[in-house]
Amino acid sequence: MPALSIIVPVLDEGGIIADALAALAPYRARGAEVIVVDGGSRDSTIEAARPLADRVVTTPRGRGTQMNAGAAMAQGDALLFLHADTRLPPDADRLILHALKRSPWGRFDVTIAGRSPLLRVVAATTNLRSRLTGIATGDQAMFMTRDSYLAAGSFPDIPLMEDIAMSKRLKRRGPPICLAGPAITSGRRWEKHGVVRTILLMWWLRLAYFLGADPARLARAYGYVPPEH
Repeated sequence: MPALSIIVPVLDEGGIIADALAALAPYRARGAEVIVVDGGSRDSTIEAARPLADRVVTTPRGRGTQMNAGAAMAQGDALLFLHADTRLPPDADRLILHALKRSPWGRFDVTIAGRSPLLRVVAATTNLRSRLTGIATGDQAMFMTRDSYLAAGSFPDIPLMEDIAMSKRLKRRGPPICLAGPAITSGRRWEKHGVVRTILLMWWLRLAYFLGADPARLARAYGYVPPEH
């Protein structure tokens, strides 16, 4: 039985999934399992992932839904939820397993790769905010014990802010352990839509969610039209 299960939710990531999974090969060699959960890709994602993962499955679209499906079939006592465009430090598996002896859940500090110097500011403020609030985002490679995941009731089936909602649930069991790492995530969404514009949008979305706005409405503002349930 693997000690660590790495769950990667994907959608139309054919251009990067092979490199993403190749980066996880050292962890697999040390006994971790890798589960790719596809949300209905229409490109080459599934075909590219199959040779490089232990399991590749398809579920309805929705990051929370996909991560829960991966967790349901995972065999590890520790669960790591990883975005396809985030790279872990070389010893992430050992760091996670050691950290989970001290805390039921945690995340990595994040560095954002990209051309704009503002991305360094985004990463620094994200890490500081996370340390102050105990709230983690998906880009920070959230990890937890299986028992903590089950006690939290899994990720909520909402089209946006599932990571924020899960953090709030996990905080009831204790604050997260914050690993310096860092994890390196792509700045592609910031650079595609403009760094300043994306920063302002994300601040507004988080504030609106905190004030009780409907996640489906916020998802549409983010540019994602959620499927009908």
